[in-house]
Amino acid sequence: ISKVKDPETGEEKWEPKGNSSEAPIVVAATKIGLDQSVTKDYPRVLEIPFSSSRKMMLTVSDVSGKDRLCQGGMELPSGTKLLSVCKGAPNFILDYCTEQLMEDGSTRPMSEADKQQVLDIVDKYSSKALRVLAIAVRTFDAMPFDTANEDLTTDQKFEACRTNLKLMGLVASIDPDRDGVPQSVLAARGAGIRVVMITGDYLKTAIAIAHNVNILQASDDEALAAVDCARLRPDGNYLPHSDMDILTSSVRVFARAKPEDKLEIVKSLQRQGAVTAMTGDGVNDAPALNQANIGVAMGIQGTEVAKGASDMILTDDNFCSIVAAVEKGRVIYAGIQKFVAFIM
Repeated sequence: ISKVKDPETGEEKWEPKGNSSEAPIVVAATKIGLDQSVTKDYPRVLEIPFSSSRKMMLTVSDVSGKDRLCQGGMELPSGTKLLSVCKGAPNFILDYCTEQLMEDGSTRPMSEADKQQVLDIVDKYSSKALRVLAIAVRTFDAMPFDTANEDLTTDQKFEACRTNLKLMGLVASIDPDRDGVPQSVLAARGAGIRVVMITGDYLKTAIAIAHNVNILQASDDEALAAVDCARLRPDGNYLPHSDMDILTSSVRVFARAKPEDKLEIVKSLQRQGAVTAMTGDGVNDAPALNQANIGVAMGIQGTEVAKGASDMILTDDNFCSIVAAVEKGRVIYAGIQKFVAFIM
């Protein structure tokens, strides 16, 4: 987060940069008095980045000599040297939580009823198009794995650090729709283009966003038009091609998607004779981008791997530009048809 000058008013304002899920957390931390010095006070000794299959990320920081995280913050047990912080999808985080931090700073065991209560709150916020993340912690007096063992995989380190977590709370934020996107989705539909949203967001969040941008309309049956990608692989294996094609032919919102889900969805649509264009920005999007008839990578947020697997790069990361390009392309194509017909 940094200060920038508004080009219109000349006023200075704080502007977050980076991931749309991370930036709101940095803003919230700044509002309660935490600044960039926190990274020096609590040096990070391990980071396991977010994975679309794990649906969470984890860090371990050195808190040696501290008796609490910050002024008014959570108390640390005597002898604590390391603090593990796990952040991600609430339904995944809760599976590993055995305790919860209460408002008065005390800790109590977390029952299944408590977890369901948290999920009810998640549903409430998700239905308002808010992206909800859960944050849980655990303290250690030493790393829970052999740091000298170079054969340990990232997943093994992750499993060692994520057990017996204490739920700290939830963070809800919104990634605002870009100007013009709802109108562009309607324009695409009028042009015979079916817009499908594939996202890692919670199902209720995905449905709310889809309604906001006109991917889903008021007359749509949400139970049929929006699904959790777990339905694509009910027993861990993907549905047979015939069942998969029936499902993808009518669904316009796929939530909690893994990278491999995107690839299977593209293949299914192609089996039905559809010309598919897939957008993506991450390394994990590369297989689906490569499989699609037209792979479209994000030029600003996109990784080099995603750009390399794509046929086209979107310089402004804006969906509206895709619709405008289709319109221009059709005008050019129609002009060529008329010219050929004329000379014949």
